[in-house]
Amino acid sequence: MEKTETGNAKTISAVARAFIIVEKLALVSSSNLEELAHATGLAKPTVYRFLITLRELGYVKKDDTDRWFLTMRLFTIGSKALDHIELTAVARPIARALSADLGETVHMGILDENEGLYILKIESRFTIRMYSRVGKKIPLYCTAIGKTLLADMDDSARAKAISAIKLVPFTPNTIRDVTALEIELEKIRAEGIATDNEEHESGVTCQAAPIYDHSGRVVAALSVSWPVFRFDVTRRDEYAKKIQEAASEISAVLGDAVL
Repeated sequence: MEKTETGNAKTISAVARAFIIVEKLALVSSSNLEELAHATGLAKPTVYRFLITLRELGYVKKDDTDRWFLTMRLFTIGSKALDHIELTAVARPIARALSADLGETVHMGILDENEGLYILKIESRFTIRMYSRVGKKIPLYCTAIGKTLLADMDDSARAKAISAIKLVPFTPNTIRDVTALEIELEKIRAEGIATDNEEHESGVTCQAAPIYDHSGRVVAALSVSWPVFRFDVTRRDEYAKKIQEAASEISAVLGDAVL
């Protein structure tokens, strides 16, 4: 294990074990020493020593029944960190690298009531480009970003959103049937990639992947758009993987994790 400037492998291991305990406590309202030892796989004396230290630092407390629980200190620290994370600032260098790699226009969009909203755009290096701008609103049902955002909603929210949407046909490929839309959204959830196959604009195809926040919810979507004559169908899966990797990189900075 790599050493740090002020510590050694043993110190790093201690930090790891402390966070294991914290993460296990985050899954329950409270826990006694025996339960924590079983959940973490650590010896009870070891768990107890870490709990005492965490209590002194203000991260955990013990009630009158000898059950331990997390304080709000971690939440306070996390909230301060979130205040300093600007989604577009985090995403811009990653989106720029993706655009440079594929040569095409990259967008990032978020949910704005019953529409999507572009909050970031990196222009294609080619002369023929897609018309769009930051601040432009887009439909949820016929764009790759929109369908990504729609797919993540829970059943109730999604049904409410779809009921408020008029499935206006922008092109002959636009989905016009709610059942067909639900089937496609299920596919997006399963595969982690959405496609706009000339559904919003003739001659333009697009792929998008979800961006997750620290709670594991989709907060944005990252997309790449191609004029159809520049889209190599034999590289479809390769394109999708690159977009997913870039979206995952942004998610990682936002703290996406499953405890």
